[in-house]
Amino acid sequence: MNIDVKSYKQFYFDTAIKIFNTPSPTGYYTEIESVLKQYADDLGVKFERTNKGCFIFTVQGEDQSALGLAAHADTLGAMVRSISPSGIKFTKIGGPILSTFDGEYCTVITRKGKKYSGTFLSTSPSKHVYTDGDTLLHTEENMYVRLDENIKTPADVDKLGIRAGDYIALDPKTTVTSSGYLKSRFIDDKASVVAFITVLKIIKDYNIKLKNTVKMLVTMYEEVGHGASFIPENIVKMLCVDMGCIGKDLTCTEHTVSICAKDSHGPYDYDFTNQLIKLAEDNNLDFAVDVYPYYGSDVGAMWSAGYDIPGALIGTGVHASHGMERTHFDGIENTIKLILLYLGV
Repeated sequence: MNIDVKSYKQFYFDTAIKIFNTPSPTGYYTEIESVLKQYADDLGVKFERTNKGCFIFTVQGEDQSALGLAAHADTLGAMVRSISPSGIKFTKIGGPILSTFDGEYCTVITRKGKKYSGTFLSTSPSKHVYTDGDTLLHTEENMYVRLDENIKTPADVDKLGIRAGDYIALDPKTTVTSSGYLKSRFIDDKASVVAFITVLKIIKDYNIKLKNTVKMLVTMYEEVGHGASFIPENIVKMLCVDMGCIGKDLTCTEHTVSICAKDSHGPYDYDFTNQLIKLAEDNNLDFAVDVYPYYGSDVGAMWSAGYDIPGALIGTGVHASHGMERTHFDGIENTIKLILLYLGV
């Protein structure tokens, strides 16, 4: 079927701005759930939330056996650890590059739903005051969150209802350029979640009838290693859609779809990976095959949980991962095309 994926560029970016600007650090699924459900309702797709707080989109096919896809909507972030006279001490969620947090705006979300703006800062934040302002190592111990409230003591913070364990979400600063670049935090892996929604819209718009049932799992704990430790029933194959890495000795770019052969957990399924490479070659996709030694995915979580299911990994190339990330619609388009080919479209 001849599908003009490029014509969905505006839909993709409009959806990305909405999804990216919905806070969802690992385990905080409250706000993203309603956004995802609304897209499912608009597209006529079955939507479920698991007991754990992950989500499933289901498109019924002719066969009950299901092709699985997994992406994660949870992001890096932080949590209130304690209150100090200067502000909030935090513990990081996931594995961010903490130096990129310095000077970033954020929102503290209390357990009662109140939100307070703030800024991540070094404990030596001023060049005019501190001799180590430009040399102090960025660690949790050497950083804090400055609240935009008139506080002088820890008791003043307590009166705001802020407690240890409250989430801290970073401003993603999502930007779309006229040249087709998507710049934002959390392209890993919200770009893939938006790709899922775009695929669902394409299936609806083209009235595509699928042979296999399709179940898209959106996990909320990938950044801490156990996102897809539970998967839906009847899955016969699982394609994880996450980011492709860019950098030293890698061939992936922001314009390609990455096919990962091996990550820190080990090799991906041999036959499944070969299938994806052949689909990419036969359909003239711009793709790369790489090895990511400092990387894990929801397929690793699935296998660690004991599932006897073949798994593979693809995704658009993302520059500066776990920092200030960037990709291009070319890579997103190639990823969407490979997803559709995997689904037999």
